[in-house]
Amino acid sequence: MEAYRLKKASKPKPVAKSIITIDIKPWDDETDMDAMLAFVKSIEMEGLLWGSHQLIPIGFGVKKLQINCVVEDDKVSMDDLQDRFETDGEDWIQSSDVAAMSKL
Repeated sequence: MEAYRLKKASKPKPVAKSIITIDIKPWDDETDMDAMLAFVKSIEMEGLLWGSHQLIPIGFGVKKLQINCVVEDDKVSMDDLQDRFETDGEDWIQSSDVAAMSKL
């Protein structure tokens, strides 16, 4: 019984991951959405993997970028990621919000 507990204790724990859907809003209808998407996907962090995206109309010719990503919970902070969007991408991005989040 003791050998079993030791073996189980030494076994690596599964990595906690989340899938997150992020809404990223541009400044206006003249924002280059392709450049904004390229900027967002250029952000690299250990434990971050970008997924699919789509442009969703929100009114008056403005579209928001909705993008999915998978993050390792211990390595990627959503606050840090959103700060990168809004400071480094201030030419394109007005704001970002977490639209959905679920554990994997």
